[in-house]
Amino acid sequence: MSSGTQLRVLTAAVLIPVVVAAIWWGPTWLVAGLAGIIAVLALLEFFAMAERIGFHAYRLWTCLAALGIFTQQWHAARLSSNSRLVDLLDRARSPQVSLELVLFGFVLGAAGIALGSRRPLAEVFSSVSVSAAGLVVIVIPFSAVVRLNGVYMLGPQLLLFTVVLVWVGDTAAYFVGRAFGRMKMSPQVSPNKTWEGAGANLLGALLVGALFGYWMKIEPVHMLAMAILGSIAGQVGDVFKSTFKRSAGVKDSGTILPGHGGILDRIDALILAAPAVWYYFEWFVMRRF
Repeated sequence: MSSGTQLRVLTAAVLIPVVVAAIWWGPTWLVAGLAGIIAVLALLEFFAMAERIGFHAYRLWTCLAALGIFTQQWHAARLSSNSRLVDLLDRARSPQVSLELVLFGFVLGAAGIALGSRRPLAEVFSSVSVSAAGLVVIVIPFSAVVRLNGVYMLGPQLLLFTVVLVWVGDTAAYFVGRAFGRMKMSPQVSPNKTWEGAGANLLGALLVGALFGYWMKIEPVHMLAMAILGSIAGQVGDVFKSTFKRSAGVKDSGTILPGHGGILDRIDALILAAPAVWYYFEWFVMRRF
């Protein structure tokens, strides 16, 4: 095993128990807070890459908006999980903070910064664009982890299922791709990704779906469907993130995680896998509960 692989495994061995403990024992507000911090760190890495090609984001305001999105998702998850315990009239009287309202506040703030800033007017377009892009391609989809964790009765299991299917899929793709990979998936964007690795990712996710389905007592067809959607969406997210790195001319989004690169490198697959699992569960499974 190479030194790079050893470092990668060691970092994972330290992080995995921490993540699992937070998901399993932590309340939804803690998961939302930790996920919000992770999203902000990933957002800053995204902005650092953008600066390499001349795009300067409204960093502070966008990070505050990101935290607002996670707060709103926690509020929505809390109302949803308490739907069987809270009187409907009390819920109707409580103030409703929607995702649209948070984004409206972001746009107002961005407009204020653009109009009041001493930056050259030529930067306004790119600054607003890259700031909004960070929210759209990272923060909003990643915030689905809060909704998963907040599901009534099954939240921790459902979020753990999503995280584990990404971990197992990534690991299977990494080792199978290195050992047997021949057919390049996207050589210009991610030369190390192969179709053999992608197949191993999908098979690993299906195995996770079968095991968690037995544990969670959810119909196998739904668990396997969520595993397939999560695997495909996660792999799309991984390659999509690579396009940003290639555009910025960097190998990794950061250096904070030894052997893995940056935060964005570590959560790239989860960013799209989480909403894929969440929306399938909400539309096709949640009716049973």
